[in-house]
Amino acid sequence: MPIYILRFFSAFLIIATLIPFIKWDYWWIRVFDYPQLQKLVLILICAIFWITIDFGQNPNEKWIWLGILSISSLHLFLKVKTFTSLGKKMIDSVPYEKENGIHVLVGNVLQFNKSYNKAVSLINRINPDLVFLVETDKNWVDRINSIHESYPNRILIPKDNTYGMALYCRLDIINHHIDYLIDDEIPSIELEVKLRNGKIVTIYAIHPTPPVPSENAKSTERDAEILIVGKKVKNNLNPSMVIGDLNDVAWSYTTELFLKISEMADPRRGRGLFNTFHAKVPLMRWPLDHIFLSKHFGLSELEVMPGIGSDHLPISIKASLRPEKTTEQLNLKRGDKKEAEEKIENGKKENP
Repeated sequence: MPIYILRFFSAFLIIATLIPFIKWDYWWIRVFDYPQLQKLVLILICAIFWITIDFGQNPNEKWIWLGILSISSLHLFLKVKTFTSLGKKMIDSVPYEKENGIHVLVGNVLQFNKSYNKAVSLINRINPDLVFLVETDKNWVDRINSIHESYPNRILIPKDNTYGMALYCRLDIINHHIDYLIDDEIPSIELEVKLRNGKIVTIYAIHPTPPVPSENAKSTERDAEILIVGKKVKNNLNPSMVIGDLNDVAWSYTTELFLKISEMADPRRGRGLFNTFHAKVPLMRWPLDHIFLSKHFGLSELEVMPGIGSDHLPISIKASLRPEKTTEQLNLKRGDKKEAEEKIENGKKENP
């Protein structure tokens, strides 16, 4: 590789590693939150090229580049390590108890995807208690109605703006309401379901807007919606779950702030990346679809499911209530609550 090309790629990857430290909400900054593993692999490849170059009697440039790349790779490794078996689990593994547990399937179907039968087949095969689908327009709601017999309790919000929602549940829904937390066109669902043993679980189902030029130039509204839900969870005494396509990765600053504010736990930590997007580009894949659990749950199973023709892969979880605390929470740092309030206020200002 010519030296000037290697310098360019090395510099770009170093900058790409540093940019996420900037807390500005602009999409062209926040997009660098996503490909952490990809950046790590590319930095290691660049480092190998630098090692192979012979600078003769003047190796200073080589060692400077290798030093900076090593620091960058260490930072990225520590980020990624959290979401591997080398990291510390936030949620204990427990046996699944059907009477005391819940099986949930979450998926972004991609509104323009016509593979309705793939979604129906997956639902019928794994037979979850609750199914939450986003980007569901009227076509999607109508074309998968064959599952209605298995799921008598339904909350359907078909929309043609890619923010439709469809929630199907075989457990009793005690109550529910539909919110528009930030944008009048982007719904969210809060519901209480009764488990087979009679215990009540609150579920928050959301799909905030992504920070991309075609949708939103900033992550402000996304961050605000996620953190509003975090505050709701914190003030709720019930066991709780937050589910949906959050359009944010598990290791981002906003997701970590959400975990601190809500006192919830991420089942991915200490287990794996469980990447769900992009389904059709395996080399550019990261975790965008999430299921977070309150301290009342232990984790029985977490699995990324086969594709249904969408650009997202569905994700399935089995969790059981436990009498003892089975999770670890991230500690709030000084200024975290204030920052969360500021993000929420800024998000509301975007849609007064």
